[in-house]
Parts: sequence; structure tokens; C-alpha cells
Amino acid sequence: MQSRHWTLLQIVFASALANSPLVAATCESLASLKLPDTTVTSAQTVAAGPFTPPQGNATVVPNLPSFCRVTATLTPSSDSAIQIEVWLPSTGWNGNFQAVDNGGWGGSVNYAEMGTALARGYATSSTDTGHTGGRASFAMGHQEKLIDFGFRSVHEMTLKAKAIIAAFYESAPKHSFFAGCSSGGRQGLMEAQRFPEDYDGIVVGAPTNNWTNMMFGRMWVAHATLTDPASHIPASKYPVIHSAVLNACDTLDGVKDGVLEDPTRCHFDPQVLQCKDADEPSCLTKQQVEAARKIYTPAKNPRTGQEIFPAMERGSELVWATLAGGPAPIRLAEDYFRFVVFEDPQWDFKTLNFDGDLTNAQTRDGGTLTAASPDLKPFFSRGGKLIHYHGWTDQQVMPRNSINYYNSVARAVGGIAKAADSYRLFMAPGMNHCGGGDGPNTFDALAALEQWVERGKAPDSIIASHSTDGKVDRSRPLCPYPQVAKYKGTGSTDNAANFACVAP
Repeated sequence: MQSRHWTLLQIVFASALANSPLVAATCESLASLKLPDTTVTSAQTVAAGPFTPPQGNATVVPNLPSFCRVTATLTPSSDSAIQIEVWLPSTGWNGNFQAVDNGGWGGSVNYAEMGTALARGYATSSTDTGHTGGRASFAMGHQEKLIDFGFRSVHEMTLKAKAIIAAFYESAPKHSFFAGCSSGGRQGLMEAQRFPEDYDGIVVGAPTNNWTNMMFGRMWVAHATLTDPASHIPASKYPVIHSAVLNACDTLDGVKDGVLEDPTRCHFDPQVLQCKDADEPSCLTKQQVEAARKIYTPAKNPRTGQEIFPAMERGSELVWATLAGGPAPIRLAEDYFRFVVFEDPQWDFKTLNFDGDLTNAQTRDGGTLTAASPDLKPFFSRGGKLIHYHGWTDQQVMPRNSINYYNSVARAVGGIAKAADSYRLFMAPGMNHCGGGDGPNTFDALAALEQWVERGKAPDSIIASHSTDGKVDRSRPLCPYPQVAKYKGTGSTDNAANFACVAP
């Protein structure tokens, strides 16, 4: 596969250069660029200042430098219509390429993240993943479009973006990076697994890579609280449960700060909150206790007892509403079953079978959406570096999914010490899905990746901060798994300098 990929890449580059002048191209001349399965639809210089995306993408991207904006349609199959954009700095190009991600079911170009990459000096690109809109209805009866969403759109965008960069600057990018969270994290792992030559460095956050099993994990939580009205836990009780968790486990890490450094050490049982008499705001009914216990329990096959997907962690209670609040399951998961697995827009989540339906869904997926292969040796062998992060209070993708994947890769390459040469996982205490939460949740993983790829400096920690009303009020090192941040015993517990990364 590797030699075939390079042959294709060389053809694309050669085609781009053959149709460009001997000196660097003007932006407008890129409109006539000829690339395989590609129609360049526009190429124009955009003046410095705010950028207003096309209709349907209303958020204005502020304070951009001048750039060349190229739009194109890619048609790798007869049912494909993948829209991409490539932005090229008019001046101050840092010599590198950074592609940006898509969330959920994709369906639109990620203009905001492109703007961030451009402001850092990158040539950048994004795709709509081959369809319009954030629902999964596009997939019914359109297997090729599902493949485009699953992995082909990002790969094809990558090839064409590199060719456009080569034509414009008369130079291929020195290094190529991909950064994404959630579905974007899945995209990054899909690239590393399927197309290891595409990128030199990849940032993966809270990845939905174990796609099909994850959707069953999400439905497991919905079944816990939404199939029987008596089991529903009102949002007003989330703080009650959360406070009880902190009372039981906050100091296990040596610091009382409202955040669990390692939730796997906490074994809080919601039974302690069961109402003694009638239902009250400060307690849980018997049915609510059982629902909470189920949320803390991995999704399992009822026949075999085999784990399908990890549980939500203790400490995540304040954000349970995403999966457990109702009145219906999270739409991203419900769409998957309605439009991809069962192809029935009226499908009822209460009928889901966690045995036979799982087998059918995994067969239907067949690796199109799931990126769980531990074989990253081809990516690592060519020098690829991977930084992976996940928040411990993630309300959409259960955090131990990332630990499970990391461990599977470590086993495949010969152990954690060997994996650390190319791959580091950072678990963020108190961080929700891709950001937010009570713990330090703002950090620059891309900067750490740049240092690793360009200078060979692997990240021994990444400093994260927490802000309230725009003011930083806590910092803490994120440590490469399985290390954790331990308080040194003196100084403010809100200052990262007073913590060290140590073995658990």
C-alpha cells in the first residue's frame, strides 16, 4: 500500500507542477490547475481582515492575514462530491501544512479552525466530508458517500491540498500536520492507520475512533435513564451526586481541589444517596440509584458479558445531561442507528439489542467508520508522531476508550516505553469533551507536536490552564500516560510548577 500511495502522490504533484508556471503561481492562476478527480471551482486572493464564510456558515472568522483561497470539488467515485478549501498565506508562510477536522457527522468546512491555522502561518485545508449538513441521512442508500465521510474525503483532501501548495509556492510543505478532536480525533487516527504517509504529526483529542461500539455505549446510558420514566435522573440532582463523589474521592490524589486526578481510583457507590423515605431533591430513588450505577458500568453484551464500551467516569456527573438527560438519546447516536445500521428513520432506540444488533452493526461498519486498528508501525517507522489527549469528565466519549486504544498500540509495538518514542497520551483531569470543565482544559497540543516533529523534543508534560471570566485561576501539568501529576507538597496547588509527573 505504501509504494502505491507514493506513486499516486507523485502523479498528483507532477500534475500540479506541470500545470503551473516555472515561478511561484499567482493565486488566480490556480483556477486552471488540473488534478485527478478534481474541479477547481475558484481561486482568489482574500484581503487581510475578517472573513465571512459562505451562506450557511455564518460565523465570521476575525483578524486573518491576506491569503489565497482555493475551493474545489473532488469526485473519487461516481457518487462523490467532496468540497474542500485550501488557504495559502500570501506572506509569512511557515513552510508547513496543517489540515483541520470536522465534528460529529461533518457536513461543512471548518472555517474557524482554518482561520486559527492560517494565523499561525500554516497553509491549511478543510473538507465538508462529502455531504452537506450535520445529520446522517446522507448515508441511506449511498455507500460511497459513507466511505467519503469515513475516511476518503480527508485523504483525498490531503493529496489535493499538498498539490495546490506545491503549485502555489513551487515547494512542497516541509512538514504536514493534522489536528482534530472528537470525530476529528477519529479522522486523525484513520489517517495514521490507513494512510501513514499523509502526515508527519497528528494531534488526536477524545477520538470517536471505536465508532460503532461507542454508539452502543452512548445508547447504554440512554437506556439507563430514558426507557423507564422512574429511572430518569433530573439535572437538578447531578450536583448532589457530584458533591458526594468529591466528598468520597477528591483527596485520593493528595489535593482537595474539586477534581479527580485519576477517577479510576474512585469507587463511589450511589447507594449512599438512596432516599430513606419519599423522593427528595437531595437523594436518589431506588430506580435512580440503579440508573446511576449503570452509567458507571461499562456497556456489556447481555449474553456473553463482554464489554462493548467503557463507562462514564466518576466526577463527570455535572455533564450527564448530554447522554442521560433526554428526552431522546443524543442525536448523533440515534442518527447512526436510524440512517446507517437499520436504514429506518422511524427506528425506536428502546428496541436496541446489545447482542445481535451489535454484531450486525459491526458487520455493516466493516472498518468504514471505526478506526481501532493498533497497527501504527508504518506511521511510526517513517517518523510520524502522535499526541493524543482526553478529558476525564468527557460527556460524549468515555475516557477509557483512549486508554484502551493506547494500550493496544503499546502492545503492538513492544510496550509503553517503545510506544513513547512516537506516541504519547495525555489524560486531562476535570476536562469535558474536547474542552471545558472544572479542571485545567486549555493547552496547546499542536505546539508540543511541532517541537516533537521539527526538533525531536518529545513532550514530557503539557501545561494546561483553567480560566474563570477570562482570567487564569489554575494551571496544572498534563502528564504522559500512565504518569499522573503529583503535588510536591509546598506552594499553591493552583500553580503547575508545584506538581511533578510521576508513575501512579
